[in-house]
Amino acid sequence: MGTVFQKYPQEKRAFINPEDYTKQNFNIPELCVSTFSKGIIDKFASLDNVKVIDYLYTANGSVPIYQIIYKNIPIAFYLSRVGAPACVAGIEEVVALGVKKIVLFGSCGILNKSADNKIIIPTSAVRDEGTSYHYLKATDEVYTDENIINKTTKCLEKCGYSYIKGKTWTTDAIYRETESVIRERKQEGCLCVEMECAAALAVTQFRKVSFAQFLYGADNLDSSEWEPRDLIEYGLSNAEKYFALACECVIEL
Repeated sequence: MGTVFQKYPQEKRAFINPEDYTKQNFNIPELCVSTFSKGIIDKFASLDNVKVIDYLYTANGSVPIYQIIYKNIPIAFYLSRVGAPACVAGIEEVVALGVKKIVLFGSCGILNKSADNKIIIPTSAVRDEGTSYHYLKATDEVYTDENIINKTTKCLEKCGYSYIKGKTWTTDAIYRETESVIRERKQEGCLCVEMECAAALAVTQFRKVSFAQFLYGADNLDSSEWEPRDLIEYGLSNAEKYFALACECVIEL
């Protein structure tokens, strides 16, 4: 590990904190789901029983936080920003608003074809990004809580979805997934690659909120040439399946 990551003190209180400008919203549900697909979020935001309950504010514009009633239970949902730093900032802010349990879902690149056409439950994430090191001490991987894994698998089995558990690779640089690094990550046992899981695990462990993530394959890197596959829709064709599964999982948490 780079020595720079070992220098960060593990202090609880930072100089700037999310609650300094994000005030608690006592009307926000404790349960929250999020994804990176604008198409999926827009699809569910248009439903009759959905309303805007707050916003996240960034230089890119405001991001609505919606509320949906699912099986008579209020659940918040919002569009997560892509990339570890932006994703974590959103998590920090919804936690400051009052969220206690989060399920994040999104697409990934397949590194092992055994994960094809299955929901992937990350048991750990290789920390090839920078954000997680500001929340947890420097290690090669960050691990999902075993209790969370058990609850997620139980939910998937109840819903009748095939799944696979295993390691994911979280990277900051999608255009630097070189053949040698891909080969190394596959040898380490990584099923897939994405950009947020390690950091999301780190921030939620640091803030002590319940967190689960599941992934589904988009492009394929377990081949002689890159296969883009579902990088146009990012899971939109299965929007109902993924969103409902996220709601079921966050209730299970």
